[in-house]
Amino acid sequence: QVQLVESGGGLVQAGGSLRLSCAASGSRFSINNMGWYRQAPGKQRELVATIAGGGSTNYADSVKGRFTISRDNTKNTVYLQMNSLKPEDTAVYSCWGVQYVFTIRREYWGQGTQVTVSS
Repeated sequence: QVQLVESGGGLVQAGGSLRLSCAASGSRFSINNMGWYRQAPGKQRELVATIAGGGSTNYADSVKGRFTISRDNTKNTVYLQMNSLKPEDTAVYSCWGVQYVFTIRREYWGQGTQVTVSS
């Protein structure tokens, strides 16, 4: 069973930076697409950024130019560098991964890490 373990959340002032990491373990098959979602209190979960195994990326409009997603396939780890943070970025950030094993699609989620941006 694949496990996604996040780290790097915390409290930061507006304008500051944080780097989230998410390491996948528990499978001999690689995770194809990985990414980050977030959920703020009282709001629906929303996509932040995703990255495919080949490196192509996708970002929410609200984070374009401020956040950068990357991955190290040798470590099955995905990163989210967050710069110029705003109070509205405050949310629980969850790592997400999709694995295709033959014709079977499996989706995985991390436990979430809190990011709080103070004004």
